[in-house]
Amino acid sequence: MKPSQKIFAFLAAAVGLLVLPLLLQNFGNAWVRIADMALLYVLLSLGLNIVVGYAGLLDLGYVAFYAIGAYIFGLSASPQLTEAFPAIAAMFPDGLHMPLWLVLPMAAALAGVFGVLLGAPTLRLRGDYLAIVTLGFGEIIRVFLNNLDNPINITNGPKGVNQIDSLHFFGLDLGKKLVIDGFEIASVSLYYYLFLALVVVSVVVCHRLELSRVGRAWMAIREDEIAAKAMGINTRNLKLLAFGMGATFGGVSGAMFAAFQGFISPESFSLMESVMIVAMVVLGGVGHLPGVILGAVLLSALPEVLRYVAGPLQEMSGGRLDASILRQLLIALAMISVMLVRPRGLWPSPEHGKSLQTIKG
Repeated sequence: MKPSQKIFAFLAAAVGLLVLPLLLQNFGNAWVRIADMALLYVLLSLGLNIVVGYAGLLDLGYVAFYAIGAYIFGLSASPQLTEAFPAIAAMFPDGLHMPLWLVLPMAAALAGVFGVLLGAPTLRLRGDYLAIVTLGFGEIIRVFLNNLDNPINITNGPKGVNQIDSLHFFGLDLGKKLVIDGFEIASVSLYYYLFLALVVVSVVVCHRLELSRVGRAWMAIREDEIAAKAMGINTRNLKLLAFGMGATFGGVSGAMFAAFQGFISPESFSLMESVMIVAMVVLGGVGHLPGVILGAVLLSALPEVLRYVAGPLQEMSGGRLDASILRQLLIALAMISVMLVRPRGLWPSPEHGKSLQTIKG
């Protein structure tokens, strides 16, 4: 593709993304919410791609960092802590409403610290063993949040944290609709633009990481860790950096999710969420940013779109088939079909397979 054509395609895509929520809100806010959640899953997939795609470390507990970011924001922007601790209530008589510029770095930093803590004891593990340990870590965090309501009620246990503040930017409340010259922009559309900006920044960061010395070192570890160590690469520090860097993306995504939903509970951070995020990275194309974004958008939007397919199919069967089970079956069939037809993902990296083609030539 010529440079002029690339610029035109880029501008067309940018205009399409900017106009998309304004068009979708005409069909109902539910469609804009689907787009919002798709962008959040893109953020999560970009973070996991650093760990799985670049460094080659299979992480099945990534949803734990998502939960950490969500609870940091939820506890910092809700009445939960002031109700549980009289000392905090005395310090903040109007309630604990910490600003976004303070909570967001805190969520990213704490998630990054937990990412390093997860990576430290797993440095010698690979493949299935690493997957099992990270899976256990994700479940431990969920159970921990689920039971941290006794003897001191911090997370409110399975009841979750509610009354979470919406995001505010320079006096603009994203939780309320915005009216400009009679044109109404829904709250979900305002969140869409915020999430889109975060995705653009994350893509730029990930792309620069991929081209950097650190990114090339991660890929060397992914291809052959022993050879990378023999070449003088500090595999220990780079693995910890991959876990920490990927976890920060999860923390930011979790904070955005808590502000967007206004309510969080441990049920939102189950093992299935981790599996779905891994599936997004693998289905789209491991290590390839456009593929990861495509996989995240498709797998996050597909279950919602299939609701409109499962309903008519249930009616055709006379109600004998459950709509939710039928929807899950359709999703599974779609994923199996894609992996059979495109085993390296929907949009794999063009670098894969070059060495084999050279040898054959």
